[in-house]
Amino acid sequence: MENHLFYLTRPQPSVEVYLTDGRVIRGERGKEIVHFLQALPEWDNPPIVGAIINGELRELTYPIDIDARVRPVTMSDTDGARIYRRSLTFLLEAAFEDLYPEFQLTIDHSVSSGGFFCQVIGHEDLAGIDLPGLETRMREMVEKNIAFTREQIPLMEAIQYFKDRGNEDKVRLLKYRQKDKLVLYSLENHRDYHHGYMVPSTGYLRWFGITRFGDGFVLQFPRRHSPKELTPMPAYPKLLNTFHRYGRWLNRLGIESVGALNDTISSGRIREIILVSEALHEQQIAEIADSIVNNANQVRVVLIAGPSSSGKTTFSKRLSIQLLAQGILPFPVEIDNYFVDREKTPKDENGEFDFESLGALNTRLFGEHLQKLIAGEEVRLPRYNFKTGLSEEGEVARLQRDQVIILEGIHGLNPNLIPNIPLEQTYRIYVSCLTQLNLDRHNRISTTDTRMLRRIVRDATERGYSAQQTIQRWDSVRRGEKDHIFPYQENADDMFNSALAYELSALKPLAEPLLRQVPFGVPEYIEAKRLLAFLEWFLPVDSSLIPDNSLLREFIGGSILRDFKLWENPSMVELNY
Repeated sequence: MENHLFYLTRPQPSVEVYLTDGRVIRGERGKEIVHFLQALPEWDNPPIVGAIINGELRELTYPIDIDARVRPVTMSDTDGARIYRRSLTFLLEAAFEDLYPEFQLTIDHSVSSGGFFCQVIGHEDLAGIDLPGLETRMREMVEKNIAFTREQIPLMEAIQYFKDRGNEDKVRLLKYRQKDKLVLYSLENHRDYHHGYMVPSTGYLRWFGITRFGDGFVLQFPRRHSPKELTPMPAYPKLLNTFHRYGRWLNRLGIESVGALNDTISSGRIREIILVSEALHEQQIAEIADSIVNNANQVRVVLIAGPSSSGKTTFSKRLSIQLLAQGILPFPVEIDNYFVDREKTPKDENGEFDFESLGALNTRLFGEHLQKLIAGEEVRLPRYNFKTGLSEEGEVARLQRDQVIILEGIHGLNPNLIPNIPLEQTYRIYVSCLTQLNLDRHNRISTTDTRMLRRIVRDATERGYSAQQTIQRWDSVRRGEKDHIFPYQENADDMFNSALAYELSALKPLAEPLLRQVPFGVPEYIEAKRLLAFLEWFLPVDSSLIPDNSLLREFIGGSILRDFKLWENPSMVELNY
């Protein structure tokens, strides 16, 4: 029987792009996806800077040779924000080289208002650098709409190129690369590699600014929720000081970049780096404990806050041990026990319970209890039943004269948590992973990536979550941090940088198998693939070398502090005048 429905034919001159909302765009076969997406009325609102094509993240210059399923990636998306910021960084690098070829630019850490802090090596006061002129040069390049061109070249050719230019940090990094090819991007006569995709041309990069900041400057860019606006930049003196201090530590260790870290691992000296890194952590914790002890006549409450997977739990325990060694008995109070009953919990814009809102806590009862404890009165603590969603009665507690209350939670720096406690009676500590160890001086490592990898490993070990599940929840976690933690970080009396110079090398062998289990086709696959490509830059470190009291043990397991408790029965803690 003949089948008239199926027959051989020649390719049609057009192909179709199927969008996730059901719309279809037809266009000429072989044309770049950008031409298809420019047909959308929302092309520039928010600006489209990439696309997910048949399950893979692609640049807008990707050609469409067959019918495809496509989801536009905008500046409001995580991947789109990365593409925009990465491209803007290369624009800055090129403009700076044009104006100051004899100077070296370093792109360091991010600032929460939207931007990257940059420095000029050997010119801490920016002597000879005209920042308005630098911004003008960047805007001239945007106006010219210069194309970013992408080429794949042999690795050895790339290494020789950077060696000829004196880019030792890039040469050190590339000599450990396992693949024999490398993608370089060009912008006029400037060439570099970047960890990820670019926009097609400089004309896309219309929203940025350059602002003097401390001994450097900030390259400002829009945040995701307002992709065409720059957020006013507040002062960050404490955070900036913390970054500088960590930078000096890395210089002392001789590992300012991942290439230098890999050299240390390759030469068998990683044990020394681990021990010194851990000693620097302990030194900083001891200094914070000293500050509390020196103010022991006034300080009665120590508040510890920080974003997810920053190591707050281990830090709190190690700080408590340091305080005990100096004769101060910490008294931990769990903020989570002050959740309101489930039915009174506020909801977010999606109608889901918002447990990260300050309104999810009974702040009135919490403040009353703290005031009574500070006054030496007996208090019946609550216990929150997470199964029933109800607050129940807990045990009775009373403080001794030489005790300080230790509070750990995301709202610890929010002045509205305990507004009736005098500020001089509190000591507030911000804990976060504030790394400055970058791939090289132009390719920074996101502190968010480090924290996400920590969480992926811990969730798999302790909670049985897959990497896909952890990645799926991460955006929600990040939204909570931006609302409830980052705005208050400068309220801290002290900051603890929980980053460890070697940790990504230690996380690598544990995280990679988990990330490879994320199946193709799910939304989390793209993020897993990106993290796997990122981890390729690191040589692995055996976790058996890591001390059992290390903060990193909170995430990889085997912490001697896991079951450490200061007290078992609060009713046994009595006032001792």
